[in-house]
Amino acid sequence: MALLRKVNQILVVLLLLMVCLLLHSSLLGASPRPKPAGIFHTDDWKSLGGAGGAGVSAARAPDVDNVVPIVICASEERIGAAMASINSVSSNTQSNVFFYIVTLRDAVKLTRKYIMKSKLKGIKYKILEFNPMVLKGKVKPDSARPDLLHPLNFVRFYLPLLDIHHKRVIYLDDDVIVQGDIKDLFDMKLKPGHAAAFSTDCDLPSTHEMVRSIGMQTTYMGFLDYRKQEVRDLGINPRECSFNPGVFVADISEWKKQKITKQLEKWMEENFRQNIYSSAMAGGVATPPMLIVFHDKYTTLDPLWHVRHLGWSPDARYAESFLQEALLLHWNGPFKPWSYPAVHLDLWEKWFVPDPSRRFSLVRPKSES
Repeated sequence: MALLRKVNQILVVLLLLMVCLLLHSSLLGASPRPKPAGIFHTDDWKSLGGAGGAGVSAARAPDVDNVVPIVICASEERIGAAMASINSVSSNTQSNVFFYIVTLRDAVKLTRKYIMKSKLKGIKYKILEFNPMVLKGKVKPDSARPDLLHPLNFVRFYLPLLDIHHKRVIYLDDDVIVQGDIKDLFDMKLKPGHAAAFSTDCDLPSTHEMVRSIGMQTTYMGFLDYRKQEVRDLGINPRECSFNPGVFVADISEWKKQKITKQLEKWMEENFRQNIYSSAMAGGVATPPMLIVFHDKYTTLDPLWHVRHLGWSPDARYAESFLQEALLLHWNGPFKPWSYPAVHLDLWEKWFVPDPSRRFSLVRPKSES
């Protein structure tokens, strides 16, 4: 009898232990688990804007039907460039513009402070942190110009994965100045089946003159290595005109439908294995995948909405009358307007917003005494 009582006590203890274990498992299952690291990340405190509630919390998206969404990257070393671009956009439109500012983790606080402590504090924006680990196995450090390998150069490949909910967006490089109303660019019509609109490198006569004067490549031959069989198999004429992916309008629905991001990643990985293009060529490593994937599948922008090559020479200049008509100026190339030497500095510097932390400053020649 005593033995039976002892067995019962042991069974009761075991039963209680099982109940405790079940309750513990249930609580663990109900508690929120940390999400795996994605490509983009946003925290509420990183997304709050300036005084008067100008910013938008990560939990609350802007009115998607009544906004012009702009995606622009802000790297720590070139943050003043992005702020000048943003200032030029917001100053030349009455439309409801919303900026998605993409940066790396180290520059999140700096980006937020630049906006909060400057004249830009009234803009509407969200800061998104890009995870460069997504580029592992896709980009090789073999560039003559290391800036072309910066992780933020590849943000444009991942637009549908941004924390946004828009049918279309405008992507801008940080070395552009917008002189027109960005709403006009946003409202342009894309042809059926096209996921984006770019500027062809064979558009304006003035651009042709600039290109000839600096010897720049404007064909597929300048971006792809036609000695490689993988490139020849594409069937793209090497003399065919290229386009510039530094400014474009993207149809996000069509982009998703055509799996553009996966296609771009495929060619990045192919180059990683076979070296089918090189940053020593005309456009670095971010342009060639776009040229391949969007070949014959893009709408052409109005040439005045992307006047480029201002950064390809410290001497070659456009006519001032032509630049006054331009709706968007792009200093693509190594000679940037926040550095020196460079051309048409006045057209860029009028939009420059001084860095309140004084970490970003203009490079200018010392005045002669």
